[in-house]
Amino acid sequence: VQLVELGGGLVQAGGSLRLSCEVSGRPFRQYSMGWFRQAPGKDRESVAIISWSGQTNYADSVKGRFTILRDNDKNTVYLQLNILKPEDTAVYYCATGNYDTIRTSPSDYIYWGQGTQVTVSS
Repeated sequence: VQLVELGGGLVQAGGSLRLSCEVSGRPFRQYSMGWFRQAPGKDRESVAIISWSGQTNYADSVKGRFTILRDNDKNTVYLQLNILKPEDTAVYYCATGNYDTIRTSPSDYIYWGQGTQVTVSS
């Protein structure tokens, strides 16, 4: 199973980025997908999760600013990041596991992408 992330970069506060994650090697549509992030010295945290049916869950810190979407025809999950803040700076990872419902713990995910750096300057 491979997860390939694209779309990180450096952006000014208030700007936007779009991350994508393409999955190969297993059926895509029947499993939940998650975006997580990890800042230096901090634990990995859930950012946004989308279930097989399209139900979503967001961390309080990103509600109203980030949007998770999935395209089952392209085996791809996206994370649209708007109104970015310096505290959003982190390595962002996509992940999937064996659940089809909302799961926010990183330990529930067994396949991970390589991570993509998002840096927001003030």
